[in-house]
Amino acid sequence: MGKGSAPKAPDPKATAAAQTSTNIGTAIANQTLGNVNQVTPDGSLTYNQTGTTKWRDPTNGAMYDLPQYTATQALSANQQAIKNQTDKAETNLATLAANQSGKLNDLLGRPMDISGAPAAGDPSKVGLPQYTNYVSGPNLQTSVGNTGDITKTYQTDFDTTKYENALMDRLNPQLEQDRSALETRLANQGLQPGSEAYNRAFDQAGRQSNDARIAAVLNAGQEQSRLAGLARDQATFQNSAQGQQFDQALASAGFGNTANQQMFQNNQTTTSANNALKDQTFNAQQAQTAAQNAARAQYLNEQYAARNQPINEISSLLSGAQVNNPNFVPTQGQSIPNIDYAGMVQQDYANKVGAYNQKQAGIGSILGGLAGFAALSDERAKKDKKLIGGLYEYRYKGEGKNAPKRIGVMAQEVEKVRPEAVSKGADGFRRVDYGMLFSTPARKKSA
Repeated sequence: MGKGSAPKAPDPKATAAAQTSTNIGTAIANQTLGNVNQVTPDGSLTYNQTGTTKWRDPTNGAMYDLPQYTATQALSANQQAIKNQTDKAETNLATLAANQSGKLNDLLGRPMDISGAPAAGDPSKVGLPQYTNYVSGPNLQTSVGNTGDITKTYQTDFDTTKYENALMDRLNPQLEQDRSALETRLANQGLQPGSEAYNRAFDQAGRQSNDARIAAVLNAGQEQSRLAGLARDQATFQNSAQGQQFDQALASAGFGNTANQQMFQNNQTTTSANNALKDQTFNAQQAQTAAQNAARAQYLNEQYAARNQPINEISSLLSGAQVNNPNFVPTQGQSIPNIDYAGMVQQDYANKVGAYNQKQAGIGSILGGLAGFAALSDERAKKDKKLIGGLYEYRYKGEGKNAPKRIGVMAQEVEKVRPEAVSKGADGFRRVDYGMLFSTPARKKSA
C-alpha cells in the first residue's frame, strides 16, 4: 500500500485571473440588463452601446473589452414645443434684462435721501413718573378705659338664726301665757297632772306650739330671701349701669376709629388717583414717541420700496422658468450575482486535502498501521488531543466532532528521541513510521 501524495495547492494567480474574468462578465451582464429603455407621455430614455474600452488585468496582463453606453433623453412633441417657446421667451427676457440692467448703475449709485423723513421720537423727553408714596395707617383706639368694677357677689347670708330668734322672742311670751292658761283651765276642770285627759290636752298644746315655731322658721327664711333679692336687684342695677357706660365708651371709640379709617382711605384713594394720572401722562408721552417712530419707519419703507421695485423687476427678468423634464421610474431589472470562483477553488482544495487526510488516517488508524508506513502524526494536523498513558487520543482537523477518535503519537515528540522514524511530506507535515518506531533500535558496535 503506497503512501500517496497530498493534493497540489491551487495557483493564486490563476485563481485570481479566473475570478476577475468572472466578475467582469457578471458586471457587463448586469449593466446590459439594467439599461432598460423607457417611454413616458413627456418623453423617452434610450440606452445605446456607442463603443468599447480596453482594460488590462494588472495581475496577469489579460485584456478585456468593456462596453460603453450612451443614454439619450428625448421630449415628446408637446413638451418640445413648450421648451421651444420657453427658450424663446427666456431669450427675450434675457435681452430685456440686459437692456434694463444698465439702470442698476444709476439706481445703486444714488444714495438714499431721507432728509424729508419725519423726525424720530426723542425718548429722553419722556420722563419717568414721580409717584406719591402712601402714608401709614392711623393709630386706632384699642381700649375704652376703666368703667368700674362689676359686682360679682351680694349679701347672701343663709343663717336664719337671727330672724328665727326675733320671731321666737315675740312668740314665746304668748306661748307661755297660753300654757299657764291651759294649766289653770285644766285645774279648774279637776284634771290632775298625769291623767290621760291632762296629758292629751298638753300634747295638743305642744303640737300647736311646735307648729308656731315651724311657722316662725319658715317666716325667717322668707325674710332672708326677700333681703337677698333686694341685694341681688341692687347688684344687677349697678352692673347694668356699668355695662351701659362701657357700651357708650366702646361706641365712642369705634366711631373715632371709623372716622380715622375713612380719612386714611380717602388719603389712599387720592394718592392712587394722582399716581394713575401720572401713569396716564407717561403712557401718552410714550404713545406719542411710538407714533413718531412709526411715521418715520413708514416713510423709510416707502422710499426703500420705490428704490427696490425696479431692481426687483430687473432681477425677475433675469430668472426664467424651466420646462418639466420627464419623470422616469426605477426599472425592475434582474441582477446576476457574482460567482465566488476563488472560494470554490479553495473549497475544492480543502475537500481534497480532507479526503487525503481521511485516507491517510484510515491506513494508519491503529498505531499507524503496518510497519514501514509513515502515518500523518504532526500535532498541527490534529485536534481534540488528550494524553492517555504514553499515547494520544485525537481527531484530525477537518473531521466532524462525532468522528471516532484515533490513537497515536505526536511526530514532534518522536522526533526528539527517534528522529529516524520521522519524515516530512511535501505538504510540510511530519509523519511517523510506526514500524520503525516500535522496532528495537540497533546497538552501536563498540570500538
